[in-house]
Amino acid sequence: MNAYTLITRTLFAALLLTPGIAFAEAAEPMAQSMTIGEIIQTGGWIMYVLGLMSLAGVALIVYFFIVLREDQITPKEFTLEVSRLIAEGNLEGARMACRNKPSPVGAVTLAALDYTENTEEPDPGMMKEIIEGEGSRQSAMIQNQTHYLLDIGVIAPMIGLLGTVLGMLAAFNAVALDLARAKPIYLAQGVSQALVTTAAGLLVGIPAMIFYAYFRGRAGKLIARLETVSADLLTQLMRSKK
Repeated sequence: MNAYTLITRTLFAALLLTPGIAFAEAAEPMAQSMTIGEIIQTGGWIMYVLGLMSLAGVALIVYFFIVLREDQITPKEFTLEVSRLIAEGNLEGARMACRNKPSPVGAVTLAALDYTENTEEPDPGMMKEIIEGEGSRQSAMIQNQTHYLLDIGVIAPMIGLLGTVLGMLAAFNAVALDLARAKPIYLAQGVSQALVTTAAGLLVGIPAMIFYAYFRGRAGKLIARLETVSADLLTQLMRSKK
C-alpha cells in the first residue's frame, strides 16, 4: 500500500467519523434546558415588565369571573323585591332597597324613582330617557372594565418586540464594534434575548386577548339582561303611577 492510498483512506475515515463526533458533542448541550431564572436573566428587564403585566392580567381575569355575573348585575331576589314594592305602591321602600343593595339594575331603578318623587305627573317619555341614560352609563361601566385586558393583550407583544429589537441591537453591536475580536457567544446572547422576550410577550398577550373576547361576550349578555329588567321595571312603575 503506497502513501497516497493510506492518506486517502485516512481522510475518508475521518470524514465518516466527524458527524458522529459532532453529534456526540452536541448531544450534551441539547439535553440541557434553561431554568426559569436563566430565562429571566436572558430576557433582561423586559421580562420583569412582562411579569408584572401577567400578574395584572391574572388579577383582572379572577376579578371579572367574580363581578361579571348575573347575580351581580341583575340580582334575581333584589329584582323581585323591588318589583313587589313598586306593585304595592311602596316607592320609598323600593328606593331604600336600591340604596341598600347597590347594583347596575338598582342604579337604573333608583334614577327612575328619584324622577317620580320630584315630579307630580311623570312624563313616560322623560322617564324612558332617564332610564335609558342611566342604563347606558351602567352598560358602559360594565363593558369598559374588560378593555383593560385588551390593553394588556395589545401592549405585551409590543414590549416583547422592544426586547427583540434590543436583543438584535446587542447582537449586531457585538460584531460591528470589533469584527476581528467578535465572539459567537455575544451574538448568541443577543439573539437569545430577542427570542425570549418575543415569546414572553406573546405568552402574556395571547391569553389576555382570549379572555378579553370571552368577557366581552359575557358582558354583552349581561347588558342585554339589564336592559330587559329595566324595561320591565319601567312598565311596572308607570302602571303604579296611574
